[in-house]
Amino acid sequence: MRLPVASHRTVVTKVRGILRFHSGELTKVIVLQLLVALVAVVSPFLIGRAIDAVKAGIGATYVRNVVIALFVVVVAQGILAFFGERSAMVLGERIFRELRNRVVYAVTHLPLSVVESAGTGDLLGRTTHDVDRVSGFVQRGISRVIIIVLTILVTIVAAFLVDPRVGVVVVLPLIPMYFVVRWYISRTVPAYLAVSALWAGTSGVVSETIEQYQTVDSMSLGPNRISRMDTLIREVWRNERYTAWMRTLFIALMVLILYSPVLIAVLWGAFLMSHGLATLGAVTSVALYAQQLRSPLNELGWWIDEIQFAIASFSRIFGVEELLDGDEAELPSATAEKVRSAAESGADACFLHIEDLHFAYRAGEEVLRGVNLEVKQGETLAIVGPSGAGKSTLGRLIAGINAPTSGRVRVGGTDVTSVPEKERHGVVSLVTQEHHVFVGTIADNLRFARKNASDGQLREALDVVEATPWVEAFEHGMDTLVGSGGVTLTPAQTQQVALARIVLLDPQILVLDEATSLLDPHAARSLERALAHVLEGRTVISIAHRLYTAYDADRVAVMIDGKLAELGTHDELVASHGEYAKLWETWQQD
Repeated sequence: MRLPVASHRTVVTKVRGILRFHSGELTKVIVLQLLVALVAVVSPFLIGRAIDAVKAGIGATYVRNVVIALFVVVVAQGILAFFGERSAMVLGERIFRELRNRVVYAVTHLPLSVVESAGTGDLLGRTTHDVDRVSGFVQRGISRVIIIVLTILVTIVAAFLVDPRVGVVVVLPLIPMYFVVRWYISRTVPAYLAVSALWAGTSGVVSETIEQYQTVDSMSLGPNRISRMDTLIREVWRNERYTAWMRTLFIALMVLILYSPVLIAVLWGAFLMSHGLATLGAVTSVALYAQQLRSPLNELGWWIDEIQFAIASFSRIFGVEELLDGDEAELPSATAEKVRSAAESGADACFLHIEDLHFAYRAGEEVLRGVNLEVKQGETLAIVGPSGAGKSTLGRLIAGINAPTSGRVRVGGTDVTSVPEKERHGVVSLVTQEHHVFVGTIADNLRFARKNASDGQLREALDVVEATPWVEAFEHGMDTLVGSGGVTLTPAQTQQVALARIVLLDPQILVLDEATSLLDPHAARSLERALAHVLEGRTVISIAHRLYTAYDADRVAVMIDGKLAELGTHDELVASHGEYAKLWETWQQD
């Protein structure tokens, strides 16, 4: 699955929404930069007046006053420019902070099935390379474009006020510039999007190769990965070379456009002066305005190129938000409460309903085939079976990570996939053998499950998973820094922290997918006893790796080749001498 790319209209709408949120600060920046632009046009005007005064024979006092006024204008312009730049940069940093937070929020709240289907490279590219691409524009570009546009407008107006017949010259470069920019954009935006996608592919190859280096080495996949990287780099080079040539041509055309108005202003002014239609001061002022416009117009051309980079990256960044918007809009926030009320009332004895469930990761290759199952509120169901039987896939569908190809999974009468992602973990949670400790304190890691949990609640959760002894053994206890740069936790400790989060989350249904398989048998047994005690009265689906889990369960479901082969208590299934009895006998021998 490829993550979507937002349309140009969506990008404009979302950027406008961000700017509207910061409208007060944006107004301050515009006012300050408008004052800078107004002060900047005073100098050429004063110089032109001084030239005409000298030509008219006005005394030195007037010229001296003009020089003093010029000094005051330059000082005022410097002061206003300082505060204007400062306000603009502060605004840019705040917008960039908000943008980064939005990207992280969107990625961390995407459905896991979407993340897995999209692949590592695309998400890495959008959260690193694309964010880097827009950083310069957000931090500096927005303010600079505002400054440039205001400077251009004020300068043009000033030139017309000096003498419209001469001032018309400063408008001349805008006409060819419009057509050049239009031609340039139509040819570079698709190329920039392609480059971003290629860099995402490159990031994915590097990340996957490093993360799975043992598989790469054991299967001698090194040449294959290098070949793939070489292909991507060649494509990146071709696209980068094309965009570089386009930029070179664009810059050359902009130079021709920007340098011509000064020459035209002098020639046209000389013609008007020869016919008595303009003064030397007016021509000088307009020529200076034309010269003054070269810098902002040239910088505008450069920022136009940067804007194309930014638009391409914004399209990819906001494309992630489009998926999140759709997921969050599914149902109102009362869905989780509805499920919780159903559980507490006990109105539905069969709390979890699985009806004619079919699922395939690839079309035509079904992993689950017609599974029907009902689980009572508070029941513990163990799911067992050989590797590849579909146990973990069934757990993922119960947790709402993947949607069924056909059939339904209902919790308390509600389709689990229709529960918004932000509420789903309060209804059903999946715990696997893979866990992660985030950089921060142990308390910070626990509060991911319950933001406002007190220290007492955190300690209770650690007690439940029998993690209190080793946490208190640290000098700073729950305030101990863990993760990169901090204390390195063992796999068992990492798993206990993850399970403590689940205790704090307090879901209605808990799906354990070999959640204690990395612990030694004694620790796993102890931990599962603790979990069984705290989750008494809740529904537990345990995908069993060690069959003592099935022995403790209320019922056991046996999966064979994606189908529900057997269902019953441990004693019933052993007595029936079917598939479960064979698994039990083999496990006891091992």
